[in-house]
Amino acid sequence: MAVITFREALNQAMDEEMARDESVFLMGEEVAEYNGAYKVSKGLLDKYGPNRVLDTPIAELGFTGLGVGAALAGLRPIVEWMTFNFGLLALDQLVNNAAKFRHMSGGQLNVPMVIRGPNGPAEYLSSQHSQSFASYYTHIPGLKVVAPSTPYDGKGLLKSAIRDDNPVIFLEAEMMYGLQGEVPEEEYLIPLGKADTKRQGDDVTLITFGKPVHMVLEAAKQLEESGVNAEVVDLRSLRPLDEQTIYESVRKTNRAVVIDEAWPMASVGSHIAYLISKNCFDILDAQVELIASEDVPMPYNHTMELEVQPTLAKIVNAAKRVLYMD
Repeated sequence: MAVITFREALNQAMDEEMARDESVFLMGEEVAEYNGAYKVSKGLLDKYGPNRVLDTPIAELGFTGLGVGAALAGLRPIVEWMTFNFGLLALDQLVNNAAKFRHMSGGQLNVPMVIRGPNGPAEYLSSQHSQSFASYYTHIPGLKVVAPSTPYDGKGLLKSAIRDDNPVIFLEAEMMYGLQGEVPEEEYLIPLGKADTKRQGDDVTLITFGKPVHMVLEAAKQLEESGVNAEVVDLRSLRPLDEQTIYESVRKTNRAVVIDEAWPMASVGSHIAYLISKNCFDILDAQVELIASEDVPMPYNHTMELEVQPTLAKIVNAAKRVLYMD
């Protein structure tokens, strides 16, 4: 298999789907002439032309609404937000239009569109440009939400998202665009709503999604040095959520630590911790632990911004707590 970066995997997914289906098009800030702020759309303008790769004004509400209308008219838009921090301006189009037209039309209307771009903490971006919005969209019935952690998952999930007849929120991570991984040269799809067990274990279940997956895998290696065999579940899809894989793992290990880089209150992580506590209560040997970012705006100071997020030490210590090793 070829080894490519996360951005190249996403580029391949869009390229293949645009070649396969003429109704697929891409629009967003700087996606055409500049090849995208993170170069994910590199070469697509030259290949497909300005009618299918469109630079938009700096107006997220406007061009997201344009995408909703295009989807209702039978096209399959991929709308790139330069960052999900800017996407707050477009919430009305997603929450009140994209997510609800199928329901309000009695199933007569579909909104097959993808909203994609970087989400979550990055570096040196301070309070307004370094936030995780996963729970904002996971909260909304009518939206699907995906958060891949590898080039392989990114490509397979994005292709499935583009083909889906519902609006899909595709959460990438700015710090992952250069991440390398193996990706098959032949076509493949990864279904939405299916988690992936990235590491097998039988002592404790570590559950996460997106960029933190790599830190959690490193934490599992550190735990192994202490004789702990940790299982790592990568959710990949937040809505629909693969509860079966979560419960199967927890029933094997009897312990769970949930890791989420968002704030703790009303987060994806806190909801998963609740689901485990509710549905696996009788087999738990310890409380469910949640490792999240501190409940503060992101500091600009680099040492402080790292400290308020999940860290290796926090994850390892939480796993040891549920194993009564601390």
